[in-house]
Amino acid sequence: MRAFRSVYRILLLCLFGASLAGCASFGNGGLVASSAPPDLSGAAASAIAGDMVTKFAEQVGPGSGTIVLKPDGSPFGQALETSLKSWGYAVATDQKTGGEKAIPLAYVIQSYEGQVLARLSTASVELGRAYATTAAGASPTSPLSVMQRG
Repeated sequence: MRAFRSVYRILLLCLFGASLAGCASFGNGGLVASSAPPDLSGAAASAIAGDMVTKFAEQVGPGSGTIVLKPDGSPFGQALETSLKSWGYAVATDQKTGGEKAIPLAYVIQSYEGQVLARLSTASVELGRAYATTAAGASPTSPLSVMQRG
């Protein structure tokens, strides 16, 4: 039964990624609007953002450019910006990078069957993971999904 749950979670992440594959098109370098539910608790948003930024740093190290973030005003958007800055990333939320290399970053947070599915996307990498949330925080319930783009 445990093996079935693991396969189910991986399949769930794959379906989540496939359903959103067209949502984060960066086309001409433009940034899509990010979205997260406003009812996600601050503690859960901070825990998810902290975990995702840790994994993001493994793929796109600090100092590689300015992260251009178009937050949606949700607790997750605020937590993501704070977490990126604490990891040493330069973050521009006004779409201006001051001549540095711009790295557009979009996020999507969705609730699905009692879990929260999180995705961070840039033009070169996409990260996804499922989380169980409580009022006190969040913890990963799936392995990290990483998709590199050429």
